[in-house]
Amino acid sequence: MLNIRDVILSIMLSIIYLNIAIKGKEMIKKEIYEAITPENSALLIVDHQIGLYTGVRDIPILELKHNIVGLVKAAKIFRIPIIVTTTTESMWGPIIPELAEVLNGIPIIQRTTVNAWDDQRVSQAIEKTDRKKLIMTGITTDVCLTFPAITAVGKGYDVYAVIDASGAFTVKQGELGVIRMAQAGVKVVGYSNVIVEMLKDNASPLAIEAYNCLDMPFASLVHGLNQYFSKK
Repeated sequence: MLNIRDVILSIMLSIIYLNIAIKGKEMIKKEIYEAITPENSALLIVDHQIGLYTGVRDIPILELKHNIVGLVKAAKIFRIPIIVTTTTESMWGPIIPELAEVLNGIPIIQRTTVNAWDDQRVSQAIEKTDRKKLIMTGITTDVCLTFPAITAVGKGYDVYAVIDASGAFTVKQGELGVIRMAQAGVKVVGYSNVIVEMLKDNASPLAIEAYNCLDMPFASLVHGLNQYFSKK
């Protein structure tokens, strides 16, 4: 049987996307055809901290860790700028060790503001990348991701919120965060969408590394195909 909450949420999301679609042909064209590339994007990682992870309830913790680590590995393969920030570590603890290991030396901006964008060091670091497409992930989805995402849209950035590399304290809070971001013009995506879109071509020499970031068991098959067609 259909869950009434899921039906209502589906209807609300349909209305939101319809409202976005009717804003004009120019916006529709941009939404559909302007791809994420390693040359036009940067990654912002917000508040992936041990204390906040203990409250996440809308995605299994192991899956969340797998997805954020895979996303960061791919970002490093594609050499896109990565900005990392945490909030009030005396309260929420340090960044999770699995992520810290992958970041390996990338500086972490420790702040106290709720909205990461309100810290000038974070906003200035983003501006210095000179990239207009921002890939964002945060704990929690409805606060630490939503607030800087909608702020960035207001400042003219094209924002991609990676929902399955983010987490919320309840399913409802996560859903409401996604709705609010969609209303503001944020694109909601999955971590694998971002990686494959940046890859663009399975014949790329980076293909096997990119698919390994997704932890796909058939990544070796992709590598084999790549090797085969490269000899043609």
